[in-house]
Amino acid sequence: MGTSLNTDDHERLLQLLNHGKKAVMVTKWIYGNKISDYKREQTLLTEEALDMNIKDELSFSEELLERVKKVILTGELQFIDEEEAGITLIESYFPEPKLIILGGGHISKPLVEFASKVGFSVTVVDDRPFFANNSRFPEADKVICEGFDRCFNALNLNSSSFMVIVTRGHRHDMECLKKALNYDTAYLGMIGSKRRIKIVREELLSDGYSKDRLDKLNAPIGLDIDAVTPEEIAISILAQLISYRRRSKAVSGFSKANKPNIVEFNGDIIEELIKNCSEPRALVTIIGTKGSVPRKAGAKMIVYSDGRTTGSIGGGCAEGEVINTARHIIRNGGYEIQQVDMTGAVAEEEGMVCGGIMEVLIEKL
Repeated sequence: MGTSLNTDDHERLLQLLNHGKKAVMVTKWIYGNKISDYKREQTLLTEEALDMNIKDELSFSEELLERVKKVILTGELQFIDEEEAGITLIESYFPEPKLIILGGGHISKPLVEFASKVGFSVTVVDDRPFFANNSRFPEADKVICEGFDRCFNALNLNSSSFMVIVTRGHRHDMECLKKALNYDTAYLGMIGSKRRIKIVREELLSDGYSKDRLDKLNAPIGLDIDAVTPEEIAISILAQLISYRRRSKAVSGFSKANKPNIVEFNGDIIEELIKNCSEPRALVTIIGTKGSVPRKAGAKMIVYSDGRTTGSIGGGCAEGEVINTARHIIRNGGYEIQQVDMTGAVAEEEGMVCGGIMEVLIEKL
């Protein structure tokens, strides 16, 4: 029977993600004399490692290495079935998006609430204790009461950071913006009228900032939806943040061909895989989808012998069917690839609102 999952790789993976690094996991199930007699091999690679010439250090073919590089670039999971030789799963892991809001005023309050609900880890900074406290921002992961000129060292900014500048005045906005432009963040936006933003850009150009660097700035911030109230403005900002997160660039001029397939970060799943758990479990991974489905390739769920789960592949009867299969695999070992049909009569009978097909890989841990 197969070898167990390598928890050391997942522990290292979590460390990489927490430091804002991308990574890719390559898992091979190599068949022996029969399919049930297989060996499981797992390799974790960083984006930096793939930029180096590491082919000689890996037992990967040229074709497999190219596939791995494509996966970490696009985020698109790849599943390779080599029939009698075995199967290979290539998965990308992108860090949890971190939203840093500079300024704890009336727009920040709904923005923190909404952003936390769509998967951002939120940090709020303000230099006034009344506006920088956990009672005001209960949904924030971190609230920092510090001067804007001194807070940047504590923010750990990287390519997974999304920065929003909404301080109480022009002087503080400029102070934050000048510092923020020195970092390579996923997103940078600042509030202000078109007239004021024009003056800011001219001032920064005269101070020696390049046009290319200033092109990183989204200002006035948010999508133009004629927002008026703090809640509406927060929604316009969040919509733009989501467009950058999902598309890696702004809505305007975006090519669908370049759209990355970023799977939602699920630290709970990774942390559960790290645990030295004596309880029998199975790991479910969506490896392919067609049509309209609730979750996309790469989404994971852990199933326990009593039917409890961590994570989800979409819920409903379809998930229940997979859980039953997973419990069978927990008892009998091995792995199985299962197709979940959510089309036509099957979907109508089960009351599903989706209309697609999912393929899932279920393996005993």
